[in-house]
Amino acid sequence: MINLKAGTDITDKEDFHMVCYIVPLAATIIGTLTRKSLGKHGAHGFWLNIMLLGGALFGVIDHFWNGELFLISANWMLDLALGGSITAGIFVSWGVIVSKDRLLEPLRFINRRIGIYS
Repeated sequence: MINLKAGTDITDKEDFHMVCYIVPLAATIIGTLTRKSLGKHGAHGFWLNIMLLGGALFGVIDHFWNGELFLISANWMLDLALGGSITAGIFVSWGVIVSKDRLLEPLRFINRRIGIYS
Protein backbone atom coordinates (compact mmCIF):
# COMPACT_ATOMS: atom_id res chain seq x y z
CA MET A 1 0.00 0.00 0.00
CA ILE A 2 1.30 3.44 -0.88
CA ASN A 3 1.71 5.76 2.06
CA LEU A 4 1.37 9.39 0.93
CA LYS A 5 1.82 11.14 4.28
CA ALA A 6 4.07 14.20 4.45
CA GLY A 7 7.75 13.27 4.41
CA THR A 8 7.16 9.84 2.87
CA ASP A 9 9.43 8.77 0.03
CA ILE A 10 7.06 7.68 -2.77
CA THR A 11 9.90 5.93 -4.60
CA ASP A 12 10.24 3.30 -1.88
CA LYS A 13 10.61 0.08 -3.90
CA GLU A 14 8.72 -1.96 -1.32
CA ASP A 15 5.55 0.09 -1.68
CA PHE A 16 5.39 1.31 -5.25
CA HIS A 17 5.29 -1.35 -7.98
CA MET A 18 2.90 -1.33 -10.89
CA VAL A 19 1.77 -3.62 -13.69
CA CYS A 20 -0.41 -1.06 -15.46
CA TYR A 21 1.20 -1.87 -18.83
CA ILE A 22 -0.58 -5.25 -18.80
CA VAL A 23 -3.99 -3.79 -19.78
CA PRO A 24 -2.92 -2.01 -23.02
CA LEU A 25 -0.71 -5.00 -23.87
CA ALA A 26 -3.65 -7.40 -23.41
CA ALA A 27 -5.87 -5.10 -25.50
CA THR A 28 -3.22 -5.12 -28.26
CA ILE A 29 -3.02 -8.92 -28.26
CA ILE A 30 -6.81 -9.32 -28.22
CA GLY A 31 -7.20 -6.71 -30.98
CA THR A 32 -4.57 -8.36 -33.17
CA LEU A 33 -6.03 -11.84 -32.72
CA THR A 34 -9.55 -10.56 -33.39
CA ARG A 35 -8.49 -8.74 -36.55
CA LYS A 36 -6.66 -11.80 -37.84
CA SER A 37 -9.48 -14.23 -37.04
CA LEU A 38 -12.11 -11.98 -38.67
CA GLY A 39 -9.88 -11.27 -41.66
CA LYS A 40 -10.22 -7.51 -41.22
CA HIS A 41 -7.24 -5.52 -42.37
CA GLY A 42 -8.58 -1.94 -42.27
CA ALA A 43 -6.43 1.03 -41.42
CA HIS A 44 -8.52 2.04 -38.38
CA GLY A 45 -7.99 -1.25 -36.55
CA PHE A 46 -4.31 -1.26 -37.50
CA TRP A 47 -3.79 2.21 -36.02
CA LEU A 48 -5.69 1.32 -32.86
CA ASN A 49 -3.36 -1.64 -32.36
CA ILE A 50 -0.31 0.55 -33.00
CA MET A 51 -1.51 3.11 -30.43
CA LEU A 52 -2.25 0.39 -27.85
CA LEU A 53 1.14 -1.19 -28.48
CA GLY A 54 2.77 2.21 -28.02
CA GLY A 55 1.02 2.65 -24.66
CA ALA A 56 2.09 -0.81 -23.54
CA LEU A 57 5.65 -0.31 -24.79
CA PHE A 58 5.91 2.99 -22.93
CA GLY A 59 4.81 1.25 -19.71
CA VAL A 60 7.24 -1.64 -20.18
CA ILE A 61 10.18 0.70 -20.86
CA ASP A 62 9.25 2.93 -17.90
CA HIS A 63 8.97 0.00 -15.49
CA PHE A 64 12.13 -1.65 -16.84
CA TRP A 65 14.00 1.64 -16.41
CA ASN A 66 12.86 1.87 -12.79
CA GLY A 67 13.55 -1.81 -12.03
CA GLU A 68 9.86 -2.66 -11.56
CA LEU A 69 9.11 -4.69 -14.67
CA PHE A 70 7.80 -7.91 -13.10
CA LEU A 71 6.96 -6.67 -9.61
CA ILE A 72 3.36 -6.69 -8.46
CA SER A 73 2.14 -4.44 -5.68
CA ALA A 74 -0.17 -5.37 -2.87
CA ASN A 75 -2.69 -2.99 -4.44
CA TRP A 76 -2.71 -4.68 -7.88
CA MET A 77 -6.36 -3.81 -8.54
CA LEU A 78 -5.45 -0.12 -8.44
CA ASP A 79 -2.59 -0.84 -10.86
CA LEU A 80 -4.98 -2.56 -13.27
CA ALA A 81 -7.42 0.35 -12.92
CA LEU A 82 -4.60 2.69 -13.93
CA GLY A 83 -3.92 0.45 -16.93
CA GLY A 84 -7.62 0.59 -17.78
CA SER A 85 -7.49 4.39 -17.63
CA ILE A 86 -4.47 4.45 -19.93
CA THR A 87 -6.23 2.09 -22.36
CA ALA A 88 -9.43 4.16 -22.23
CA GLY A 89 -7.40 7.28 -23.01
CA ILE A 90 -5.89 5.53 -26.02
CA PHE A 91 -9.35 4.46 -27.22
CA VAL A 92 -10.70 8.01 -26.84
CA SER A 93 -7.73 9.47 -28.72
CA TRP A 94 -8.17 6.90 -31.47
CA GLY A 95 -11.90 7.66 -31.66
CA VAL A 96 -11.22 11.39 -32.06
CA ILE A 97 -8.69 10.70 -34.82
CA VAL A 98 -11.04 8.32 -36.66
CA SER A 99 -14.09 10.60 -36.39
CA LYS A 100 -12.27 13.85 -37.17
CA ASP A 101 -13.09 13.82 -40.88
CA ARG A 102 -16.70 12.84 -40.28
CA LEU A 103 -17.13 15.65 -37.77
CA LEU A 104 -15.35 18.28 -39.85
CA GLU A 105 -17.09 17.58 -43.18
CA PRO A 106 -20.23 19.63 -42.34
CA LEU A 107 -18.01 22.56 -41.35
CA ARG A 108 -16.10 22.30 -44.63
CA PHE A 109 -19.40 22.34 -46.54
CA ILE A 110 -20.57 25.47 -44.70
CA ASN A 111 -17.22 27.18 -45.22
CA ARG A 112 -17.31 26.42 -48.96
CA ARG A 113 -20.85 27.82 -49.20
CA ILE A 114 -19.89 31.12 -47.61
CA GLY A 115 -16.56 31.33 -49.44
CA ILE A 116 -14.14 30.95 -46.52
CA TYR A 117 -12.77 27.55 -47.50
CA SER A 118 -12.03 26.58 -51.08
